[in-house]
Amino acid sequence: MIEETFIMIKPDGVERSLIGEVISRFEKKLMKVIDMKMLTLRKEEAEKLYEMHKGKDFFEKLIKYSISGPVVVIKLRGEEAVMNCRLIIGETQPEKRTAGTVRGDFSPYLTENVVHASSTQEEAKKEIAIFFEI
Repeated sequence: MIEETFIMIKPDGVERSLIGEVISRFEKKLMKVIDMKMLTLRKEEAEKLYEMHKGKDFFEKLIKYSISGPVVVIKLRGEEAVMNCRLIIGETQPEKRTAGTVRGDFSPYLTENVVHASSTQEEAKKEIAIFFEI
């Protein structure tokens, strides 16, 4: 099923000039970029994006990191986009990452892990609305 999803190249990915490499990984798997922009998140946007983590011990660190520099927000479309994008980026936990995934190839860290991607179709719709719908 063709669906849309949301990804965000995080501040460390932008700082390390990985934008093209990350986008290329998705395009090679037939994900089409529908919309994209570079911006620096406001605290309110970061809190909305990561509201599922509110109350967890790492929440404040995650928000502080997310607003620390420019990010690239991207709306993608493709076959089973949410699931396939999660496979492309790799595991959140560093010890579970494998080579060939974005996180496995470019980040040994938990928070500074290059890219965020929606986990569910509902989450994708919400995250797309934060950045692309007025």
